Amino acid sequence: MKTFKSIFEQYNWDAIQSRIYQTTTKDVEQALTRTKRNLDDFLALISPTAQPYLEQMAQQCHELTMKRFGKTIQMYAPLYLSNECQNICTYCGFSLDNKIKRKTLSDAEIKQEAEALKNTGFDHVLLVTGEANYTVNINYFINAIELLKNQFSIISVEVQPLSAEEYQRLHEAGVYSVLVYQETYHQEVYKKYHTKGKKSNFDYRLETPDRIGTAGIHKIGLGVLLGLEDWRTDSFFNALHIDYLQKKYWRTKYSVSFPRLRPAEGIIEPNFIMDDKDLTQLICAYRLWNEDLEISISTRENEKFRNNIIPIGVTSMSAGSKTNPGGYVVDPQSLEQFEISDERSAAAISAVIKHAGYEPVWKDWDKSFSLKS
Repeated sequence: MKTFKSIFEQYNWDAIQSRIYQTTTKDVEQALTRTKRNLDDFLALISPTAQPYLEQMAQQCHELTMKRFGKTIQMYAPLYLSNECQNICTYCGFSLDNKIKRKTLSDAEIKQEAEALKNTGFDHVLLVTGEANYTVNINYFINAIELLKNQFSIISVEVQPLSAEEYQRLHEAGVYSVLVYQETYHQEVYKKYHTKGKKSNFDYRLETPDRIGTAGIHKIGLGVLLGLEDWRTDSFFNALHIDYLQKKYWRTKYSVSFPRLRPAEGIIEPNFIMDDKDLTQLICAYRLWNEDLEISISTRENEKFRNNIIPIGVTSMSAGSKTNPGGYVVDPQSLEQFEISDERSAAAISAVIKHAGYEPVWKDWDKSFSLKS
């Protein structure tokens, strides 16, 4: 089967980086005047040359988001099931070489955590684990979904890359979306960040969204870990990936997330600093390029940024998040994957969204919509 790898191999990191930093004012202005934009326009809009146009970009971004999504923000919360992991990744608190207590939730503990989330109003839960294939595997995921499917209308997952057959099982179990991040598309340095474990296989991870697409999952979420390599170049390749997927798996919806490297146990310092203005520019560039793309902001970001980004282009937000297994009630002191920045409760975030004139949406999809007659 032809995959994104065949497209990816036609591009060169250094060449794309040079194009971005050689963007002219004319390139940016032409991109801003178009009503239908392509990847060349996206490249121009993420360039340093586009920074003086940020206010104009933000206004257009707001208008496009209102046109496509209205004044709504989808709400979700992560539920970390396990911090066990067989990979060594230099930026992650779950990395195998961190000598800390590992925990995987039992059935009873999953139910306790789910009840705590449900009581705060959530109807969309994102199941997250480390990558421990022997213990936290497809059978564990299916069991967790069975435990939770009567409590939550929407179940998404962010776990290790799986086979096409395993994604088909998730689809049949009722999974709504699968999130998978390449972390960085800089193939030459990828191994430096992923030194041991299955995650060190760049190509297998690169082809994961193709396997998700063939399984018919409702939505695929992509992104890069901002801080590992040049965010502009990495984001171009992420957009290239989304562009390919939308054309091939056109029935599927797509979302993009913007995880910036956050403090965690034993991790490296960011190689590239991305400030709030940069992130705003990137969000605007994605929306101007692709008005159908869902844009998600997590509690990695600080309160001020999350408050201000609501009217610009965001369509979904997490709230009250815990990034450790059992973090809500079962074992609050277990190892976090990373430190969150916005620690406000779901009720507080809901109030902020309403104050901005938007409606927090706890459920925006039902599996019955996808049932064949």
